[in-house]
Amino acid sequence: MDELKRTDPEIYQLIKDEERYEIDSVRLIPSENYVSKAVLEATGSILTNKYSEGYPGRRYYEGQRYVDQIEMIAIDRARALFKVDHANVQPYSGSPANLAVYFALLKPGDTIMGLSLPHGGHLTHGWQASITGTFWRSAQYVVDRESHVVDFDKIREMARAERPKIIVTGGTAYPRLWDFKSFSEVAKEVGAILLADISHIAGLIVGGVHPDPVPYADVIMTTTHKTLRGPRGAMIMCRNEYAEAIDKAVFPGLQGGPHNHTTAAIAVALKEASTPEFKAYAKKMVSNAKTLADELLARGFSLVSGGTDNHLILVDLTNKKVIGTKGAKALDAAGIVCNKNTVPYDPRKPFSPSGLRFGTPAVTSRGMGDAEMRQIGKWIDEAIAHANDEAALKRIAAEVTEMCRRFPAPGITLN
Repeated sequence: MDELKRTDPEIYQLIKDEERYEIDSVRLIPSENYVSKAVLEATGSILTNKYSEGYPGRRYYEGQRYVDQIEMIAIDRARALFKVDHANVQPYSGSPANLAVYFALLKPGDTIMGLSLPHGGHLTHGWQASITGTFWRSAQYVVDRESHVVDFDKIREMARAERPKIIVTGGTAYPRLWDFKSFSEVAKEVGAILLADISHIAGLIVGGVHPDPVPYADVIMTTTHKTLRGPRGAMIMCRNEYAEAIDKAVFPGLQGGPHNHTTAAIAVALKEASTPEFKAYAKKMVSNAKTLADELLARGFSLVSGGTDNHLILVDLTNKKVIGTKGAKALDAAGIVCNKNTVPYDPRKPFSPSGLRFGTPAVTSRGMGDAEMRQIGKWIDEAIAHANDEAALKRIAAEVTEMCRRFPAPGITLN
C-alpha cells in the first residue's frame, strides 16, 4: 500500500494497526472471519470504478461486457453450490437483502413472524427497532425458558393465531441446529412463505455440517462473509416462482448500481467454498466450537442451551458475577475479541446484557484446533476472574499474541 501510505499516511497507519490487531488477537466474534488473499484482491480491484445498474444483459449503462460475465459467474456458482433455482448476488448486505425479500413478497401491514432479537434473532426479523417491525406487523416467537431451543408446538400455535405472510427461520445467537423441515410444515399449514436467513450458517450448510434449507424454504438469504468466508455482501436465493419479484425488489426497488468489486469477490469465495478443503474447514469449525464449549462448561460457565451444535456459543455470565459489557472489555484487553450479548429472558438491558457471544470461524481459518480451543477457554476463565486486574489481563494478552504468531492469518502478511 505504498501509494496509500504516501497520499494518506493517517488512514494507512490505522489500517496497518488493524492488521496487527487481527494478527495478534484471538477473534471470537461469530460474524467475523479472515478472507483469502484472492478475495481481498478482488475486493480491492478496479471493478470499484464501474457503475452497472440493471442485470447481466439488461444494463442501463454501456461498457458492461466484462462485468456481465463476472456477475453471471457469481450467479452460476451460487446456484451450483447451494443447488437453488435462482440467485441474486447484488444485495449490499444482509439487512437490505431481507428488506428486499419483504418488499418483494409483502404488502404494508402484512405480518412477519421471526425469532425475537433477545432470544437470538436479528433486527430484520421484525424487531420493533427495525423498519421491518414498524412498516410491517411483527409477531416474535421465543425459545423455551428451560431448554433455550425453539418449541414448535408454541410456534405452530402462534402461527395459527397471527397468520403471518412470512415466517423467518434463522438467527444471530442461536447455538443449535435449525429444523427447516418443521418450520416448513408450520408455514404450509398457515399459508406462509418460509424465509431461511442462513447468514451465520451458510458455510456450515455448504460444508455439509448443518441441515440444508433448500428442500424446505421458499426464499433463502445469506450474507457472504461470516462462515462463508467471503466479502461483506449478501445473496438472495429462491424458487423460480419468486425470482422476478425478488430481482425487481433489489433493483430498482431498493438499490442502484451493484458493487462490482464485491460481486467478483463473492464469485471467488463461492469457488473456494466448493472445494474439499472448505468442507474440512466447516467440520473443524463445529468441532472447535464444541471443544471450546466443553472447556467453558468444565470451568463453571453457564452456556445457553447447554452447549452448541454449530459455530457459536452463548454464555450467561450471571453466575460469574460479571456483566457482559465488563466481560467483553476485559477479554479485549486480554487479546480475546468477542461481543456482549443478551441471553434468553435476560433481566438486564441490551446495552448492558448478561451474556457473551463467542464463535470459531476466524480461529479455525487460522488453523487452530482442539489444543488451542482448550487454551482459549483457560484464558477466558482467567480474564473473567481477573476482569479488574490490568496486569493480569496484560499478561494474558502477551500469551495470546505468542500463540497467535504460530498461526498465520489468511490474507495478511506479517512484516
